[in-house]
Amino acid sequence: MEGHKIKTKSKFKVRHQKHKLFRANEPLLSVLMWGVNFTIHELDNVNIPVMLLPEHFKAYVKIRIDNQNFNKEVMPSHFKVKEYCPLVFRAFREYWKVHDSSFRDSLTEPPIPLNEPTKSNLALYQSYDRRFVLKCIAKEDVEQIHKFLPEYHRYIVETQGDTLLPHYYALYRLTVDDKENYVLVMRNVLSTKYKIHYKYDVKGSTVDRSATEKEKLNTCPTLKDNDFLEGKRAIDLGIEQKRIFMERLKRDVNFLVGLHKMDYSLLIGIHDLDQGGVERDQNVSTGDFNTSDLSGNESSDGSESPTQVGDDYSSDEPFMMRSSDTSSRRELYSLGLIDILTYYGMKKKSAHVAKTKLSGSDADGISTVKPEIYARRFLDFIDKHFI
Repeated sequence: MEGHKIKTKSKFKVRHQKHKLFRANEPLLSVLMWGVNFTIHELDNVNIPVMLLPEHFKAYVKIRIDNQNFNKEVMPSHFKVKEYCPLVFRAFREYWKVHDSSFRDSLTEPPIPLNEPTKSNLALYQSYDRRFVLKCIAKEDVEQIHKFLPEYHRYIVETQGDTLLPHYYALYRLTVDDKENYVLVMRNVLSTKYKIHYKYDVKGSTVDRSATEKEKLNTCPTLKDNDFLEGKRAIDLGIEQKRIFMERLKRDVNFLVGLHKMDYSLLIGIHDLDQGGVERDQNVSTGDFNTSDLSGNESSDGSESPTQVGDDYSSDEPFMMRSSDTSSRRELYSLGLIDILTYYGMKKKSAHVAKTKLSGSDADGISTVKPEIYARRFLDFIDKHFI
């Protein structure tokens, strides 16, 4: 194999500034765009294996840029980029029909910051076309991903990608101003085309599971379990769709239990067909989006919702389902599992004891419980409120 080689161990290489510049408001995002372009290009020179081997789950590619002549308003003059397990994540992208050129095009335009802070207040972005979520994660999460990745790969192959688990597409370490930043790229669960009118993050627990007053001021706040219950919400899939959905969800949850995972959520995005609205960023030209509804009728101003939804949206919106034909509501649902990396170890066991004492309740209400209990309560909540 000629050209660059992906190694499990490698020395830093010094590269000079290339002609193409990546402009973003934050140095981290400029480096991310540069890094995605570089690592995708490197894969052009690698023979893609028919079968992944154990060493592919340990491999990485990394590079150091050291150029005093960089325009610092565009790009830092010193930075490092490391991509973890490039062939493994490429296999995932291929499995879900996200080709390298498409992936690069989505991530070499400035990502959009999301207003919703993560638990640890780490930054969260989405690609400019909303296809991907870019989540800054802790170093401990990177370790969890490495442990998790071989089993996750096996599961994706066994289920032929028919899963509500996050679709992971890439993992990077970006060193900017001597600070290491870890960025996980995954598919956006929420619809990239249709406006989300209501959004819920549900765990099946009730203690501290209400959206803050500050969160509720957002245009489309992320509501939680208590808000879902107080609003007397129900997700109306109909008997057959619900059966298929619950079978898939139970299979995924059992997989997570086997890996001692807990504290995950079901993200629910609801598009009300009667309210309408096509989601579009003001910085993206309307020509980049298909404003036809799925029945083949073009909307005059891009603001109309589809009047019909068939199977033709499934590849572009893999987490989407439609409300039952007999439902009083005409809705599209975006449904997917998120935040699945939390391992129930000593730290979480201690948190369980502390929360139980603090709340004065048993395990029925708090979110930090044993994986088996968490899974049972989570599935019971979903089964009760999906009809």
